[in-house]
Amino acid sequence: MKSRFKIPEGHRLVVGQGGPLRRFSEHSMGTEHTKPVETHLISGLAAGDKTVRLRAALAIGSNPEPGLVDTLIARCAIEPDFYVRDTLTWALTRHPADITVPKLLEELNSERAQARSRALHALSKIKDARAWPAITRSLLRDPDDEVARSAWRAAVVLAPDGQKKDLAEELATQLGRGDRAVQLSLSRALVALGEEVILPALKKAMASSELRVRMHAGATEQLLRNPALGSQPAIHEAKRIFALGKQ
Repeated sequence: MKSRFKIPEGHRLVVGQGGPLRRFSEHSMGTEHTKPVETHLISGLAAGDKTVRLRAALAIGSNPEPGLVDTLIARCAIEPDFYVRDTLTWALTRHPADITVPKLLEELNSERAQARSRALHALSKIKDARAWPAITRSLLRDPDDEVARSAWRAAVVLAPDGQKKDLAEELATQLGRGDRAVQLSLSRALVALGEEVILPALKKAMASSELRVRMHAGATEQLLRNPALGSQPAIHEAKRIFALGKQ
């Protein structure tokens, strides 16, 4: 079935001189076999209007076309709008994992942080076990907070049961890192692994010489006991409760 998506007049694919935008255009237009409807969708993903980009991503996801997977992945690396990025990820999940997973794994080596982050996010949604070996320590400790947060979430989804304890110990090395949003993401990831798995790592962290680590570990334990604390203000309150309990 052909998509009914149409691109308003005046929108053209913008080809950059280099970097991710050039890469996007190469993936998009570098073949003589691109179908006319695909050309319109590719142009839509590069439109200046985010509504047009959103509709293009929706159209591709609604009528999956393997030939557009490279285009979707390349756009994920540069898309500035949150809702469009999420729709691009959804569109990727609509394609066969045998096609998307190998290409997403390649993105994990990208020098562009957003490319790594979005690839991890997509892999966490696809939930293909083949991706687990690619969730490396360097990604879990990535200096870019968004990449690290995506890696934590993906790791929790993909980790085999027999490796969850090791994962908990690795994630616990990041306790105390970042602002409230980053710390909440890490706490949620740890809690998702389960009480039996994470308690030894939390107990060890609560004996750390660093106050920031102890506070974050204590707040994570509070979140484990009371999932309703799973918000940024609430985790701050959990830290306060933990600190008062230690006085």
